[in-house]
Amino acid sequence: MAQGKYPEALLREVREIFRAYMRRKNLRQTPERFAVLEEVYASEGHFDADELFLRLRQKGASVSRATVYNTLELLRECNLVARHQFGRNQAKYEPSYGYRQHDHLICLDCGQVWEFCDPRLQDVQQLVEEVYNFEVTHHSLELYGHCRRENCPNRSTAL
Repeated sequence: MAQGKYPEALLREVREIFRAYMRRKNLRQTPERFAVLEEVYASEGHFDADELFLRLRQKGASVSRATVYNTLELLRECNLVARHQFGRNQAKYEPSYGYRQHDHLICLDCGQVWEFCDPRLQDVQQLVEEVYNFEVTHHSLELYGHCRRENCPNRSTAL
């Protein structure tokens, strides 16, 4: 079972949503697909498909890289995983069931991604809905810049 930040009750829900999705699509419910799902929900923060593949292999799972990529796409289709493209970097993923809206800061030097949530953005979203007569279902905000951490490996000395 997944050992992450998600309670077991939520994980049972996630598994059932995935099972139902695969039944509707007439897809095989393989142990490898569920291993990918479990590892996704054991993850902290953002990860790319290759990182997930390596973690699964280190844990002894017999999954192929193609299975990881294909399963991530299935999980994205049934809204259990969010996919982010932060700049030109490889796509990053994160669990999205019970998703709390959050936004991202991305350092252009080291590629580090930080999540943040500011309730004022909800006010802006509501204003946009009213002004444009538009129902917003979700949003994504990515702010790019240069972190000021001393240990940023590619930090410009001009900052």
